Amino acid sequence: MTGKVFLIGAGPGDPELMTLRALRMLKEADVVVYDRLVSDEIMELCPEGAELIAVGKCPKNHLVPQDRINEILWEQAAMGRKVARLKGGDPMIFGRGSEEAAYLMDRNIEIEYAPGITAAQGASCSTGVPLTHRGLATGVQYVTGHRQADKVLDLDWKRLADPDTTLVVYMGVANIGQIAVGLMTEGLKPSTPVMAISRATAANEERMVSTLGTIAQDCRDAGLKPPTLFIIGKVVSLYASKPQDLPVEAVSANG
Repeated sequence: MTGKVFLIGAGPGDPELMTLRALRMLKEADVVVYDRLVSDEIMELCPEGAELIAVGKCPKNHLVPQDRINEILWEQAAMGRKVARLKGGDPMIFGRGSEEAAYLMDRNIEIEYAPGITAAQGASCSTGVPLTHRGLATGVQYVTGHRQADKVLDLDWKRLADPDTTLVVYMGVANIGQIAVGLMTEGLKPSTPVMAISRATAANEERMVSTLGTIAQDCRDAGLKPPTLFIIGKVVSLYASKPQDLPVEAVSANG
């Protein structure tokens, strides 16, 4: 008897942001295959007795390659188990959920999906910075700030450098300097406001406000580490300082 795989978006960290559907699927699981960015608070919601399999990746340190993750999901489902594939954010936004789904469907494994609050939405609500705002941003673009196997970051800088939209950069700490240069080369002003949000929605979330011209140096000075999200655009001007701000925020905002 073949089992099934639940592709579950756990959201950015706060367990209250999980959907009822995601929670129901998690509670039904016999085994939970989880990523590094799933918070401890969400892991505590796993059903008692479920087998927990960690497959998290760190930058330049993929202890469990993606091909092996695919195999684990198939092996567990082929045993007749209900498998919760628990991912931070939304599995279909920079989460490789579609890759895993394609692998499983090729092997006739049933899949159910539970969307999750993606990090951009979580960061927007926790900081109060909107992703769109009348008169400031008519749209929003999501982009990943790194390439597989550290390949060249060949983004469409001209399309991304739109002053009338908000740009959200996932996984961009290592390349934020290159990203800033690419955007400024295509016309975005060095004074364009940027917000960096580390561990969005978690209890230890930190924020830093900077500009496109200074964000790379500010990130180095602050020692920002993944997971950090960047919101680039005029909407950041609406931000009101909060206690979680990093000290560099005051310097950058005035510079």
